[in-house]
Amino acid sequence: MQDFPTAPDNAALFLDFDGTLVEIAERPDAVRVPPDLPPLLERLSRHLDGALAIVSGRPLAELDHFLPGPVAKAGNHGAALRRRPDGAVESPALASPPAAWRARTQALTEAFPSAFIEDKAHGFVLHYRQAPEAGAVFRDLLESLVAEAPEHFALLPARMAWEVTPRGVSKATAVTSLMAHPPFAGRVPVFVGDDVTDEAGMQAAREAGGIGLRLQDAFGTPGDFRAWLAALEARYAQGRAA
Repeated sequence: MQDFPTAPDNAALFLDFDGTLVEIAERPDAVRVPPDLPPLLERLSRHLDGALAIVSGRPLAELDHFLPGPVAKAGNHGAALRRRPDGAVESPALASPPAAWRARTQALTEAFPSAFIEDKAHGFVLHYRQAPEAGAVFRDLLESLVAEAPEHFALLPARMAWEVTPRGVSKATAVTSLMAHPPFAGRVPVFVGDDVTDEAGMQAAREAGGIGLRLQDAFGTPGDFRAWLAALEARYAQGRAA
């Protein structure tokens, strides 16, 4: 039986969504959320006095749709932050890529009909999961576009996707910002993610004296991780009852 890591009683949990809490889907809107996951996260958040946040590349509106429970959330790689379930959304002023960039990307995808673009508030994602042969072609185009304004934009690699995103925000900035204020301040950050875009959040957690875990190495699958979260919630509940 695999030995899973442990989380301290005073943890602050930072959890990626796609590929970590739920399995990757062919398209972002096709993801399936187990019905017991939102209430599990809500209970965990209560045990941690609110120090649990979903940190995702998805927009907040999508996170709220798939995970409607009252937990803190950071969307668009930290570009939109809600510290508390009933709190205001914090969004720094960020550049948006020129419309011509998206038009050129769209034109290229016409040669690969299975690929598609996912629009974000300050960028876009080019998904090629169903057209893997196009990955390098898409990368070359997007790298050339970002090179036109490297001080404002970056190209993020993801699992079978490339994302054009503004500089200045990341999952690391989300973790750092959340850790600066209650209910996260003073706790031990634990970041769990599965993708290249999560590595900055993992590193930020480690630099703050916490733990950064890659799902595949520490747990295996999203199902294994959900089972670990359920066991963690049971441990916290037992500790409160004692």
